[in-house]
Amino acid sequence: MRFLLIACFVLTLSCKNKNTPTKQSHKDSQDLSVISAQDFTEFKVLNSQYISKESIWKPLEADLINFTKNDYLALKPFIIDKDIPTLQKTIAKGILTYEQLTKFYLYRIRAFDRENQKSLNSVISINPNAINEAKQKDKELLSQKNKHLINGMPILLKDNINTSSLPTTAGAVALQKNVTKDDAFITKQLKANGAIILGKTNLSEWAYFFCGKCPSGYSAIGGQTLNPYGRRVLDTGGSSSGSGVAVAANFCTVAVGSETSGSILSPSSKNALVGLKPTIGLLSRNGIIPISSTLDTPGPITKNVTDNAILLDAMMGFDETDFKSIKVEKTQDFYNGLKQASITGKRFGALKKLMEDSLYSQAIKVLKQNGAEVIEVVEQDIKLPDFKRLLSLDMKNDLPNYLNKYASNEVLVKSAVVSSSYSCEL
Repeated sequence: MRFLLIACFVLTLSCKNKNTPTKQSHKDSQDLSVISAQDFTEFKVLNSQYISKESIWKPLEADLINFTKNDYLALKPFIIDKDIPTLQKTIAKGILTYEQLTKFYLYRIRAFDRENQKSLNSVISINPNAINEAKQKDKELLSQKNKHLINGMPILLKDNINTSSLPTTAGAVALQKNVTKDDAFITKQLKANGAIILGKTNLSEWAYFFCGKCPSGYSAIGGQTLNPYGRRVLDTGGSSSGSGVAVAANFCTVAVGSETSGSILSPSSKNALVGLKPTIGLLSRNGIIPISSTLDTPGPITKNVTDNAILLDAMMGFDETDFKSIKVEKTQDFYNGLKQASITGKRFGALKKLMEDSLYSQAIKVLKQNGAEVIEVVEQDIKLPDFKRLLSLDMKNDLPNYLNKYASNEVLVKSAVVSSSYSCEL
């Protein structure tokens, strides 16, 4: 099937259930608050029509055949909700191996993520070489010195980040066969520091750019991602929905998302995680399907601050081919000294309108008890009339640049045309 007839994606398009309440029409919205603040909406097509559990797992059948439910249950206390330093210590003591850690996550994803009554649809593809890579990490365990803490850790990448062994689809059928020759810069950095790329995560299709009022976490390739804390009840946040859900569900140690405006912070908030949108330029954007070269950045999504610092550190590096990349002179790794860190004297902003919420006010109380200075602020309604225009103008140039530089020959879409009404044609 040829994709030259891909329909016009209009920014004013809404694929929400017509009964879903909304405070304002999409065309009247001057920012992307609809993405981060919407309620859960279930799309009429919940599961993927393009991938299946069988197709994802067939390449790994032989490698997983001897990993049983008893193996999974025996390892569970050593892995579930454990941070990276704890996992590394357990491996160093010989209680756990990188191979067992990788197989544990693979077993868990296969058992719970798709085609069952508790499915979350958070993972789009699995690296068929993940177990062999983990075995190699075990062989190198004693020979390597000064390893990065990310070494041997199975991580998931949002499926708009190039990974040479897997398709990079942005959840779109037009990019279903986009197997790129090169890794993204951050993927190279992660591999150089020893991380195991376990697979790719689902996302709000095209990183939520073409349909801002579509359900969070829905893509044609991956189906609709569901929140493990309230499946089909709570929203997942977008667009890095799959990365957030996968971390929350213990399908990996940590995951990488990307953000233009809220796409890391929103799913992290919705799934009770730590998400960081770094200063733009701290992490390279090369090899990541773009929205806006002005605002885009990848970033870490984790269960705790320590793992967030470890993952951020592992992705860093100056990229001379990214015009926003910045050089950082580090005296130590980001994660060193965190145990001695203190919030005493640090200033935190707190929204005054949320102070009546018991959980919010309790969190503020704990911060104050630990020496933080809390500044109550009244939220202002600030309009961003040219925000979407900026994104559209960037997309017009940035997406074709990505397609021409990275996309495989089987991807027929090569350009994007943006009209004055903010509609976009591929």
